[in-house]
Amino acid sequence: MIRILVDSGSEYLPEEAQAKGIEVLPIVTNVGGNDYRDGIDLGRDEFFELLEETGLFPTTSQITPHTFAEKFKEARDAGDEVIALILSSALSGTYQNACTARAMLGNEGIYVIDSLTATYPISILANYAAQLRDEGWAAKDIAEVVEQLKGSVKVIAMVDTLEYLQRGGRIPKAAAKIGEAAKLKPVISVTEKGDLSMVGACLGRKRAFDTIMKHLNSIEIDERFPVYAIYSYGTKNCERLEVRLAEAGISVTQRRQIGYVVGSHIGPHACGVVYVEKKPEKGGIKSLFKN
Repeated sequence: MIRILVDSGSEYLPEEAQAKGIEVLPIVTNVGGNDYRDGIDLGRDEFFELLEETGLFPTTSQITPHTFAEKFKEARDAGDEVIALILSSALSGTYQNACTARAMLGNEGIYVIDSLTATYPISILANYAAQLRDEGWAAKDIAEVVEQLKGSVKVIAMVDTLEYLQRGGRIPKAAAKIGEAAKLKPVISVTEKGDLSMVGACLGRKRAFDTIMKHLNSIEIDERFPVYAIYSYGTKNCERLEVRLAEAGISVTQRRQIGYVVGSHIGPHACGVVYVEKKPEKGGIKSLFKN
């Protein structure tokens, strides 16, 4: 059997992952000395409400090599192989910890993939891996095809407040104050190297949405895959973006909420789009599902 393992940076809720035969290891988020496991200890709205009510800044911890080693050994003892899809190594040390655990046990039958992304792009990759597993593909072949696909799975989003980017050390405090006063709304994406990148600093939400739509209109979306409208806390901005997407003829498969791990860095009222960019076909990638 092939086990598919992800961390909670993939945004799966427990019941969703269980239905797909995917195991989620929670990345723990600490707020005011209290630890919370994404999707388990607090609902996502409750988490963002906690941040707004307390003014506290959350911190996230990595999944340890020991935790990964336990999971890998459990699979190996059962005669199973493992495909682990991990939050971008540019955003977290969790991927390196998974590699350390694999080295401790030996590499055979353990495939650790640096997703080089965050949030729902990881779940698209994991869903794809699960589909191939259920169709009888070998673990090695699944891992190879997911490696090919991962560079095409994209996210672009508007951040509604500069506070969390500043408190997380991604922009200087002085720049954040000036930006907030000017009502700047950053548009961000994840680079090919897996780090956050500023696409633009826009004056107001309308211009931020214009920037997102200009980008989406410049590429071709692969319609074999789902398109997600995503939000952190509060759906109003996401609903406005969905109107713009519909006007452009882009069909949204689902609206999905961002969890603790990514939400801790971008704050409430963020929204964006997750999609797969259509690129020249590579061997192995075939027709997919929408869910």
